[in-house]
Amino acid sequence: MERVSRSAWLTLAVVSVAVFMVAMELTIIALALPKIREALAGTTPAALSWVVNAYSIVVAALLLLSGWLADRYGRKRVFRTGLALFALGSVAAGASTSIEMLIAARALQAVGGSMQYPAGLALLLDAFPRSRHQTAIGTWGAVGGLAAAVGPALGAVLIEAFGWRAVFYVNVPVALAALVIGARVLPESTLPLAPVRSANGPLGPRGKVPTARVDVIGVPLASVGVGAIILGIVQGETWGWATAATVTCFAAGALLVAAFAWRSGRHPAPLFDLHLLRIRSFLLGNLGSLFFAIGFFALLVPLPSFIQEVWGWSALETGLAYSVGPMVSFLVAPQAGRLADRIGNAPLITAGSACGMAGLLWLVLTISTEPSLARLLVATVLVGMSAGTGFSQLVGAALRDIPPERYAMATAGRTTFFQLSVAFAIAIAFAMIGQPDGAAAQLAAYNTVWMVCAGGYLCNFVLFTFIYPRHRFQPVDSKP
Repeated sequence: MERVSRSAWLTLAVVSVAVFMVAMELTIIALALPKIREALAGTTPAALSWVVNAYSIVVAALLLLSGWLADRYGRKRVFRTGLALFALGSVAAGASTSIEMLIAARALQAVGGSMQYPAGLALLLDAFPRSRHQTAIGTWGAVGGLAAAVGPALGAVLIEAFGWRAVFYVNVPVALAALVIGARVLPESTLPLAPVRSANGPLGPRGKVPTARVDVIGVPLASVGVGAIILGIVQGETWGWATAATVTCFAAGALLVAAFAWRSGRHPAPLFDLHLLRIRSFLLGNLGSLFFAIGFFALLVPLPSFIQEVWGWSALETGLAYSVGPMVSFLVAPQAGRLADRIGNAPLITAGSACGMAGLLWLVLTISTEPSLARLLVATVLVGMSAGTGFSQLVGAALRDIPPERYAMATAGRTTFFQLSVAFAIAIAFAMIGQPDGAAAQLAAYNTVWMVCAGGYLCNFVLFTFIYPRHRFQPVDSKP
C-alpha cells in the first residue's frame, strides 16, 4: 500500500476542520430557531423556515458551478474563497437585526458552503494516492459524524450561555484558522479539463478543446433548475403538493434541468460533463445515495418529533439519546475507510445496509407509545453503524473511477444529486406522517415511514451485492 505524505495528512486536517464547521452548523441551527423567533420582531413560522431552506436551496443550486470553478481555476483558491464567504455570512447572520437580513446572511453562508465541499474533497482526493482514497474519505466522513454528535449539546450550551447569535459567531474563528493554515499547507491543483477517457475507449467526445470560459447559459439553467426543484420539495408540505406554486416549481425545474442536460452534451466546456454518467461506478454510486437517503434521512429528521410528541421527552433528553448514533458513526467510519482500501466499498455498504434494515425493523417490532431508552438505543446504534459504513463509503463508491482532473466536477454532481435525494426523502417522510390524531395513530404513521426506510436500505443491499462493479477500471491519462 502506498505511503501517504505529510502534506496529504495536513490537507485532510484542514478539509476536515471545514466540514466539521459546516456540519455542526447544520445540526445546531434548529436549536436556535425558537430563540431567533423571539428576538427578531415580526418573524412568522413561514419566514423562520427560510433560515434553513435558504441554505439548502442555494447550496444545491450552486454546487455544479463551484465544482467547475474548482477544477478550472484551482481547488485551493475556490476552497479558501468558500471559507471566507462562509465566515462573512456567519458574521452577518450573528449581527442580523431582522429575519430578512438573517435569511440573506444564510444565503451568503450557503455560497461559501457550496464552494467548500467540492473543492475540499477534490483537494483531499488529489493529495492521497488512489490506494488510500477510502481511508481519507472515511476519516473525512467521520468528522462530519462527530459534528452531528456534539453539535446539539454544544449548540445548547452556546445558546444558554451567549444567546442564539453565538451559533453563528462560533464559525468565525474556525473558518479564519482554516484560512490561515490552508494558505500554508494546501497544495494548489489545477488540471486541464480534457475529455474523460477510460481504458475501454472514450467516455467523452474527442477533439473538443475546453475553453476557460464558463457556459454562461448552462449556469442559470442548472442553478435555477435545481433550485426550483428543491424549492418545490421543501415547500410542498406547506404550499400543498397539488397547488399551482408547487407544480410550477417542479415543472419549471424539470424543463430547465432537461435544457441544461441538452446544453451540456453540446458545449465544449460544460458545467457538468454528462459523459461521467457512463462510468458505471459513478452512476450506481449516485443511485445508492438515493436509496441511502430514503433509508437514513427519512428516519433521522422526523424521529425527534416522535420522541418528543409521543413519548413526551424534552429537547435535551432527545438530543442526548440521539447523539449515540452519530457517535457510533464517528467511531466506525475511519475503520471502514481503512478496510475499504483493502476490500472495496461494496461489501461495507452491503453490511451497513443490513445494519440499517435491522435497526428499522427493530423499531417497527419493538417501539410503542411507552418510552424505552434501551429499545431506542438498539436502533440508533444499528443505524449509526449503517451511516458509518454508508455515507462516506457511498462517496468513495461514486468517485472510485473518476479521473483526477474531474474530481471537483464529479463531487459537485454527486452532491447535487444527494441534496435532491435528501430533500425528497425528508419530504416524503413528513407527507406520509401527516397530522395523525392521538399517540396510537402517530405510532402507526411512523411505523409506515420506518418500513419505507427499511426498503431503501434493502434496495442498497441488492444494488451493492449484485449490480455495482467490483473491479475498478483504470482511466488512461487524459492530459494532452
